[in-house]
Amino acid sequence: MKQKILTIMALICLCFATLAAMSIQVGQTAEVTGSPTPRVPPARQLLPMPSLPSPTPASASEVPFSCMLQPVPNPPPARSSPTPIQLPLSRFRQSNPVDLASTRTDSRSPSYTPREEVQLADLTNFGDRYLRDVHGRSAVHDPIVVLHETVGSGQSAVNYFQTPHPRDEDQVSYHTLIREDGTVTYLVPPDKRAYGAGDSVFRSATGTEEAVQTNPNFPPSVNNFAYHISLETPADGDNNNTTHSGYTDAQYQSLAWLIAKTGIPDSRITMHKTVDRSGQRMDPRSFNSQLFLTLLKTYPKTREISIGCLPPETA
Repeated sequence: MKQKILTIMALICLCFATLAAMSIQVGQTAEVTGSPTPRVPPARQLLPMPSLPSPTPASASEVPFSCMLQPVPNPPPARSSPTPIQLPLSRFRQSNPVDLASTRTDSRSPSYTPREEVQLADLTNFGDRYLRDVHGRSAVHDPIVVLHETVGSGQSAVNYFQTPHPRDEDQVSYHTLIREDGTVTYLVPPDKRAYGAGDSVFRSATGTEEAVQTNPNFPPSVNNFAYHISLETPADGDNNNTTHSGYTDAQYQSLAWLIAKTGIPDSRITMHKTVDRSGQRMDPRSFNSQLFLTLLKTYPKTREISIGCLPPETA
């Protein structure tokens, strides 16, 4: 009898030990598979740091080189910076050029160098370039240069771009402004998207129409792959006339000097009035294309200005 009692007690102990082991195993499984650490989807792991700056950006790193995957359905309102952001010239143009296959007709390089300055536009007046459009399709195109004019003084344009415009419909900017004396004023870094054209499309040399829709409330435009340059309009052009007295020699020289540093082919240099689909734009008026192209061929093509999502080469 005593032997039977011991046997029963041993079986009971064995059962408790088995249940305990099962409980430990179940607990370990729950720890591993029940509440896993959230994982970022592979596509988003490739994205850079968020491009929206903090409310009080303090350095150039607050406006990083970046390219977002695609627009979000309900983007937060554009935010202004309560304090001016100081960006170095190198944020707009690198000083170590990569000389491309030059198309110069003159082996001598011009000695012309314009005055340069940085007047960063308010953060509400420019944004990110996107890899995909609002529909999830590729938004990547080879860059283009779009030429504009200010139709007013250069300083009034700078003042407007540096004024916060939280509403999408009020936002506008160029990447660079060329003043009457030839001064090159950098406004928006080349990897960012300036709001230089509304309803617009670029027709390539092959006849392909290129445009990207980045806001569901507005038509497609060339902004996602464009580098916008504006010429300061002469005083007699502050009107809606079809012509004015034209631009200065210094402006043409600076424009040729600047565009040569983008490395963009001549076939992808265009005008606002050419890409515009609204039928309301006619800038740049009185532009001497022949003079500009002649000057452009005297400068070596480089990639000191890198248009797109990656930082310019610094090697």
